[in-house]
Amino acid sequence: MAAGNVNPFNVSDSEEEAEQRQDGVNAERSPSDEAPGHSLGPFSPPAYSEPVAALLSSNRTSPSVDGIPASAAAVAGIGGAETRVSLDAIAAQLLRDQYILTALELHTELLEAGRELPRLRDYFSNPGNFERQSGTPPACKDQGVGPGGPLNRAGSISTLDSLDFARYSDDGNRESDERVAVLEFELRKAKETIQALRANLTQAAECEIPSQERKNYKSSPEIQEPIRSLEKRALNFLVNEYLLKNEYKLTSITFSDENDDQDFELWDDVGLNIPKPPDLLQLYRNSGNSLPLHRETVDVAVGVDPRDLPGDCCIQEPAQQTDIIQRQQQQEVVQELEYQISLLNSEKQSLAEQIKKLQSDIQALQRNVSSDPTATVKSAPCKEDPQCDKTPLDNGQYLDIRGVTEADDTLNTTKTLTSTTTTTDCTDGTTTATPPHNKLKFNSPQVKGSVQFDQPNRKLPPAFHQALLSFCRMSADSRLGSEVSRIADGEQSVLLMLGRCLPHIVPNVLLAKREELIPLILCTACLHPEPKERDQLLHILFNLIKRPDDEQRQMILTGCVAFARHVGPTRVEAELLPQCWEQINHKYPERRLLVAEACGALAPYLPKEIRSSLVLSMLQQMLTEDKADMVREAVVKSLGVIMGYIDDPDKYSQGFELMLLSLGDPSERVVSATHQVFIPAFSAWCTELGNLQSELIPSLLTRIEKLLKGEYGLDEHKLHIYLSALQSIIPSLFAMLLQNAPFTSRAKLQGDVPPIEVTRFPRPASPLQDVATIVGSREQLAVLLQLYDHQLQHEGTTGWDSLLWVVNQFLPQIIEIVGRINVTSSTCVHEFSRFFWRFCRSFGKIFTNTKVKPQFQEILRLSEENVDATAGNGILTKATVPIYATGVLTCYNQEEDRKLLVGFLEDVMTTLSLSHAPLDSLKASFVELGANPAYHELLLTVLWYGVVHTSALVRCTAARMFELVLRGMSEALIDKRVAPALITLCSGPEFSVRISTIPAFGTIMETVTQKELLERVKMQLASFLEDPQYQDQHSLHMEIIKTFGRVGPNAEPRFRDEFVLPHLHKLALCNNQQTVESKRIDIATQLFEAYSALSCCFISEELMVNHFLPGLRCLRADMEQLSPEHEVILSSMIKECEIKVENKGIGEAQGSISIAASLVGEDAKTKFLSKMGQLTTSGAMLANVFQRKK
Repeated sequence: MAAGNVNPFNVSDSEEEAEQRQDGVNAERSPSDEAPGHSLGPFSPPAYSEPVAALLSSNRTSPSVDGIPASAAAVAGIGGAETRVSLDAIAAQLLRDQYILTALELHTELLEAGRELPRLRDYFSNPGNFERQSGTPPACKDQGVGPGGPLNRAGSISTLDSLDFARYSDDGNRESDERVAVLEFELRKAKETIQALRANLTQAAECEIPSQERKNYKSSPEIQEPIRSLEKRALNFLVNEYLLKNEYKLTSITFSDENDDQDFELWDDVGLNIPKPPDLLQLYRNSGNSLPLHRETVDVAVGVDPRDLPGDCCIQEPAQQTDIIQRQQQQEVVQELEYQISLLNSEKQSLAEQIKKLQSDIQALQRNVSSDPTATVKSAPCKEDPQCDKTPLDNGQYLDIRGVTEADDTLNTTKTLTSTTTTTDCTDGTTTATPPHNKLKFNSPQVKGSVQFDQPNRKLPPAFHQALLSFCRMSADSRLGSEVSRIADGEQSVLLMLGRCLPHIVPNVLLAKREELIPLILCTACLHPEPKERDQLLHILFNLIKRPDDEQRQMILTGCVAFARHVGPTRVEAELLPQCWEQINHKYPERRLLVAEACGALAPYLPKEIRSSLVLSMLQQMLTEDKADMVREAVVKSLGVIMGYIDDPDKYSQGFELMLLSLGDPSERVVSATHQVFIPAFSAWCTELGNLQSELIPSLLTRIEKLLKGEYGLDEHKLHIYLSALQSIIPSLFAMLLQNAPFTSRAKLQGDVPPIEVTRFPRPASPLQDVATIVGSREQLAVLLQLYDHQLQHEGTTGWDSLLWVVNQFLPQIIEIVGRINVTSSTCVHEFSRFFWRFCRSFGKIFTNTKVKPQFQEILRLSEENVDATAGNGILTKATVPIYATGVLTCYNQEEDRKLLVGFLEDVMTTLSLSHAPLDSLKASFVELGANPAYHELLLTVLWYGVVHTSALVRCTAARMFELVLRGMSEALIDKRVAPALITLCSGPEFSVRISTIPAFGTIMETVTQKELLERVKMQLASFLEDPQYQDQHSLHMEIIKTFGRVGPNAEPRFRDEFVLPHLHKLALCNNQQTVESKRIDIATQLFEAYSALSCCFISEELMVNHFLPGLRCLRADMEQLSPEHEVILSSMIKECEIKVENKGIGEAQGSISIAASLVGEDAKTKFLSKMGQLTTSGAMLANVFQRKK
């Protein structure tokens, strides 16, 4: 059968492959196995017959027309003899007529009687006999369908991997009882196999300790024999059982953890082929019963007749005497065996001498009769025979199946099957290692042709010889028999044989172990002469495992690289790449992942034009079309590898678009792989092309500028993409500056080089972003950095074109872009801040102080004489302020750097306050710095400068800034520094300063849990509400209501119930009496927002009746006159609250705009938690409860 007709994969992806496999099985049936007119299926000729039939047969047994062996017919033809049909004929007839269950029962009976039939054994052990093509009716004799067709394939425990459940409907087939019987039979076989394996394991465990060590242990009782593995497992089981029975559960758990290789719930896991022994307690109680009983003894030396003593006393011999006797007997046996060995060795030496003598005689005869080559017998020296170093398993006898029949036709005589080559010079006690090529030469046709066999001096007819040899059970008619009968006689023959056999071997290997075949498949694919066979073997390699895991993929990729190194780029392009292309749209992501990884792994071994065309196109297609994140991640990494080997400058634009496409991927894994692999590789290529500064960076800056000019607002996601790309390019840019510097020619590794500080560069995202890796080594980088700092300090940048481009073109352009972004966008501020921080840390402190800071300071113009000037305040309101403060001034954390940052923030706060400018830039700076706890002390220092400032405007600004830095600050710092500063501000004469502190007090109530501090804040807020001097302060009431609405839902419930709700009720009542309509609508609007936020909180029935509902009614009275649309919403809220009160808190509101008010009650929460407690499902099932139905 041709190898191409065999499906090499047991786990097929479609039913067509399974049908093709079935066709291949049917095609393997040999015509010699079938009788005329009848199909016997895949059975070998009858090999089991009754002894009488075998004796009376003078011809080779073969099936007759009726399936009865010729031997049985011979018995039937003898007159007076009883006609007896053989069991094999009965079995054949049962299988032919489809009495499968009867044949199974016969097989079972014969197995129990120890008389197994090979026909039945082969039939029931072949799972292909129990699978039917879909739509095929039961086989009948007229159609010639063999016994492999009538039954559906049973889902046996040995063939579950090849069972296709989709072929059968839910109703099942009528042969279910037959499948059950087959499964019971296989289960019985499996249990017998397990029992036999246990017995072998027990026997092997008993033989673990060498016999000589056992003698030492027995001869020296004080030396205890080491515990065996099985004994240890048995004792562990009994000890664990004792601990569990006696409530030592924790000890049992610990004991089980320390013996995690053993299953303590199953005694069979111990591996002993013996019944389970009693527990430890029973063993302990019975241990005394085995001791010898105490008898009355009398000293024999005083003349007592031994017959007067008790019966047991006279035969009590110590156990040591028995052991000594046994050891003596064993020693005698060993001595006898050693003596026999010495005799055999002497006989062996004498035979070796005789062989040498006979060889010399044979050589003399060969010289005499050299004209007749057919009568010579040549011998091969033992040095060339690889079998001489060990005793042959078959005593040097080989069976050439095809040579026997051919020799019978030509020589008309039988030949002795003893080869002279395996008996030459093998007894001299020396062995010689033979290289592999010598072994192949030994099996070459020339040597084989010179081997002759001894001819017996007999005169039997050739037909008799042929009939006689037919009883040697050989099968050369099947595919496997044909392979076995042909011994490979060279490297080429071995490769051809492997190419034919591997497609049949792979499907029958366990899925978990198929990677063991990778070396064999690769070697055959590398060396096989036929392109078609090589293609099939590589197809097998890529489809070896249905869904390969990470380790299996690495093994396959290692094999592909080894193949590529061996065969060269031409065959890689012609043979490996087509396999990748076929799998590019495979339905399993693991297969597509293998293709993506293979493209990168094979990149160094492909022709350069293929790398930049076909492979690049394949990866681009997978990046745009594949839906699996892990596949796109692997594609990006392979693209990075391609960028490291590509040398076509025309592909730059395609690489740039691939970079932007990868950065815009929705998966974080893909974006991370882009920064780690693709961008560093692409930047390195741009550096070689010389367009890093001329094309790559300017292209990104141009795209950022277009985003800022967009008509529909700023796309922050794209801005993040471009800025993150610039950040990943910074290491390559700095490395290029070092390599193109004037001092590069002087950078030599001489003497001691100062080590690079650990914090000199930002932490790289991958080794490819490490400047040391880009430059070549850490030592080389240290030398370049030393010269770099010296150049900037003493010699300047004259003649350093690449650095001048950064200073004169790149920095001014990026600073100008910073001034145009929206300062209120915290995302934009953060992105640019991170960029400048990494830029300054990469280029160093000297560069930052001498090149970066002066350009910012020139734009900001923060000098003493211009503090009150209005002309220069415009830039202070833009994003330049927070980015300079958080991205440049925080790069280095020494004392002078911190002082510079503090002074800059104080000047900005003073300038903005005195000029009545917006505070957005200052707020952005405080928010960005406040996210890092390391700057909390520094910010409080700046704010304290504002607290004690003489200007009330500056103090108001400081009070506003406290609210921004409180979140995330420690309570100790709030208690010691923030609260005193706010109290100080409240004690001032200006009402505006006091009002500015209210948001900060509210934030403290929202974030702090310290009771003393909360009481102080509560007293301060109460003074604002109850002090008569604040009754007419409209702005104060507005700020308090706004703060209550913001912090009320998150504040402590006691503070909300006792302070917030009652005071909101009072403010609503007072607002009803407000005569100024503008103030009344302002207060009403803030009250509406506050009540909407508080309606989501749990409010007790008492508070609902006394404060919440009355406050809502007062507010509705205001809205009826001022804002009717709000009045509708308030009426709905009041109605819902009234329903909740009437139902005593278990409200079932009919639905309104304020849906949250009816859903977050404590009763609803309790009911939900009780329902959750009643669930007994697992965690996976519980997670499914909250998934949306599709």
